[in-house]
Amino acid sequence: MKSSTCIGISSMKPCCRILISYKSSSIFGLSPPKMNRSGIHNLSKSLSKAVDRRRFHCYKHSKSQIVGYNCAVDSNRRAFSVSDSSWGQSRGFTGSFCVNKGRSRGVLVIPKVASDFRNHSTSVEPHVNEKNFERIYIQGGLNVKPLVIERIETGNGLVKEDNTGIDVNESGVNIDNVKGLNLTETEIEREVSEIEKEAWKILRGAVVNYCGHPVGTVAANDPADKQPLNYDQIFIRDFVPSALAFLLNGEPEIVKNFLLHTLQLQSWEKTVDCYSPGQGLMPASFKVRTAPLDGSSEAFEEVLDADFGESAIGRVAPVDSGLWWIILLRAYGKITGDYTLQERVDVQTGISLILNLCLTDGFDMFPSLLVTDGSCMIDRRMGIHGHPLEIQALFYSALRCSREMLTVNDATKNLVAAINSRLSALSFHIREYYWVDMKKINEIYRYKTEEYSTDAINKFNIYPDQIPSWLVDWIPDEGGYFIGNLQPAHMDFRFFTLGNLWAIVSSLGTSKQNEDVLNLIEAKWDDFVANMPLKIIYPALESDEWRIITGSDPKNTPWSYHNGGSWPTLLWQFTVACIKMGKPELAQKAVALAEERLSADQWPEYYDTRSGKFIGKQSRLFQTWTVAGFLTSKMLLQNPQKASLLFWEEDYELLETCVCGLGKTGRRKCSRLAAKS
Repeated sequence: MKSSTCIGISSMKPCCRILISYKSSSIFGLSPPKMNRSGIHNLSKSLSKAVDRRRFHCYKHSKSQIVGYNCAVDSNRRAFSVSDSSWGQSRGFTGSFCVNKGRSRGVLVIPKVASDFRNHSTSVEPHVNEKNFERIYIQGGLNVKPLVIERIETGNGLVKEDNTGIDVNESGVNIDNVKGLNLTETEIEREVSEIEKEAWKILRGAVVNYCGHPVGTVAANDPADKQPLNYDQIFIRDFVPSALAFLLNGEPEIVKNFLLHTLQLQSWEKTVDCYSPGQGLMPASFKVRTAPLDGSSEAFEEVLDADFGESAIGRVAPVDSGLWWIILLRAYGKITGDYTLQERVDVQTGISLILNLCLTDGFDMFPSLLVTDGSCMIDRRMGIHGHPLEIQALFYSALRCSREMLTVNDATKNLVAAINSRLSALSFHIREYYWVDMKKINEIYRYKTEEYSTDAINKFNIYPDQIPSWLVDWIPDEGGYFIGNLQPAHMDFRFFTLGNLWAIVSSLGTSKQNEDVLNLIEAKWDDFVANMPLKIIYPALESDEWRIITGSDPKNTPWSYHNGGSWPTLLWQFTVACIKMGKPELAQKAVALAEERLSADQWPEYYDTRSGKFIGKQSRLFQTWTVAGFLTSKMLLQNPQKASLLFWEEDYELLETCVCGLGKTGRRKCSRLAAKS
């Protein structure tokens, strides 16, 4: 039943206040940031009085009074807060309208997704010339009527809320997606296998609510796990496949909530304290906690606690979180067709802050991003410090996303120009210096060293003896890949799956290079897939190399975890890459292989051994992104045109500004010429 009665209560304001700790007494003492390279510096000043965004609060009261309830007991109830005309002076009572059993109807006020002042912004266009954030957020923000949903009491005394508008059958699949296909109900059910039904049940069971609204999924949800560590948190990178599964299933609410709440957690304050996050940094994860309010035993609050790396292994800040956030923001707009979220002032500001953090000038001379070890999916010491391929591919993707989403005006034109310049330089750098195949290895084998001139061929002073013995016999005559890392006098020849897949998805590589990567995976199927897709790295570090590079890490032993383990979550990215390159049969083969074992093995995080036979020795079960990666792959294979919303084709405009033509002595050959032809 989809009928509902909406009752407007104009005096009500959106609820679930988010308590913010300010260093200044004025919330709106902010000037609109200008997003050029010099102007983004002004953003640091204009927002330096902003928030410590690590803790956000949602008030609740435990007594059953007119404006009180116990959130922990009844999850169906929602809170609301009433504010007076001054946004900075909310009245100190919150609660919900409850439905008595003796009544057949009741009214429930549902809060907005994110109820601090950042969520009351509108698109950039109408407010380009506004002088400060106060005018932007107050106009049309505080007078928004709350969403009022009718609650209908059924005959058995249960209360049903008619608030979704989405038809979901017992399998958990949104049946609106198959409407119009002239399928009978039996045929629709036949399209969803038992393992998919199980996967949807697990995925929905991992959903976390904040102030009564879904905001993400926990990393793992194993009921038998007595020590969840940080697997009970919502990770930005982990949530991406979950978000895509919900988006493809016609359920965008949780994704929108996630994007807005993580935006609120973003570090806005520029600091010099080495233990504080830099301006624009996105947290690795966050957790919803319930705590007593001001020491009271009757009032409670929901708190969002963000982790910027303070609790991570090695205390490394996450570089990839902001990049994944931008990629997911674009995917949300592409799949839903709702681009208003991208146009909001706060979202535009968030994008610019992330880009400013990534594009900041430093001592590094390369267009690639310089990062520490453990700053991405491989979050432990694995010798990937410097310029790892995974970060460069995600960085390139985030730059392309940002160029699509940023509103170009006087404040952002310099930033957009910087994006175009970096895109051109980065793609040339990766295509030219990270690519290896038989021809390239032969070239490296004959390198001359200690070349000082600008005409040097061996620009990074790579010594031929660095070519590992395993590579010589392993590399096929056809096919190639992007190496894992490149630094002066060092090439990491390991195959990093995530980076290579995203090089395909984002068109960081040429069409020929992208095709060769998939040819290599197909030719070396037993090495990359075998019993379970897909190896995160090939080959594993062993013996003295493992001891020196990992520090004898007991979790990253050879062919385990990040050191050559098999990660089923990589399936969805492999599927997107295969569909883009016209090889969906490869993805179908990998998905079918995973489908045979994942359910029986209780959806583990990763698999061990060279062939992926065993469940990882420290692998968490019911790992959410394993489940979500499988579901996303299945839906993309059933609806391949959706995959086109997640990848990019070659951008020929970038080829016109090739950086190799900017020097006095350009290279004799350029990878862009082949792509352009």
